[in-house]
Amino acid sequence: MKKLTVLLTAIVTLSILAACGSSGDGETYSVATDANFQPFEYLNPDTGEMEGFDIDLVNAIAEEVGFEVDYETMEFDGLLGSMRSGRNDFGVAGISITEDRQENMDFSDKYYDSGLILAVPIDSDIESIDDIGGLNVGVRQGSTSEDYLLDNTDAEVTAFPEIVTAYMDLEAGRLDAVLYDLPNVQYYIMENAEDELKMVGDVLEGQPYGIAFPQDSDLVEPVNEALATLIEDGTYAEIYEDWFGEAPPEDFQ
Repeated sequence: MKKLTVLLTAIVTLSILAACGSSGDGETYSVATDANFQPFEYLNPDTGEMEGFDIDLVNAIAEEVGFEVDYETMEFDGLLGSMRSGRNDFGVAGISITEDRQENMDFSDKYYDSGLILAVPIDSDIESIDDIGGLNVGVRQGSTSEDYLLDNTDAEVTAFPEIVTAYMDLEAGRLDAVLYDLPNVQYYIMENAEDELKMVGDVLEGQPYGIAFPQDSDLVEPVNEALATLIEDGTYAEIYEDWFGEAPPEDFQ
């Protein structure tokens, strides 16, 4: 009887520990992300590791909460589908928080303020979004830039699984313009096409980025708490300055 009592106690103890582990402490979560959205996330070809602002921020959040992360790269529209289906535990890839997306997935608090901007050849006559009617404009498939063009312009929209392909087609003269997220357009031109491309017009659709989750995820609250801590203790600012070369806006200090 004494041995049976000891055995039952051990089983109960293991069950309690397992239950505690399911709350996230020490768990490994699957993170859907993109392999080529610089400077937020990209696969470093030399190291084979994911790098970028989003990656450093998620790693810091994971350390603060006490869980591990396993990154899975995919196309952007597949990432959104993954959140809707619950295939991955959460996703990060410069995902704009929109009312439509909030209908079938959850988001963290915002961690970056963005918007859309036009990129055109450096000798283009296009000056703003008002000039693209009937022209061939590249976007990223499943992005808010695609939605914006379809809802607000008469442009001929060409959607690409990877936005880098759109930029390359623009440089090659196969597109008249590209509409995409300001920080990525800015980064691509600075790193690859200062003599070929330029940004024109106003920043459109000011949109905050958030970490995406399947609906009713238990991770939203601890991630938000960790994000708030990182902003308060200056860790967020350090990561921001590493990738953007300047202090973050006041909302994130």
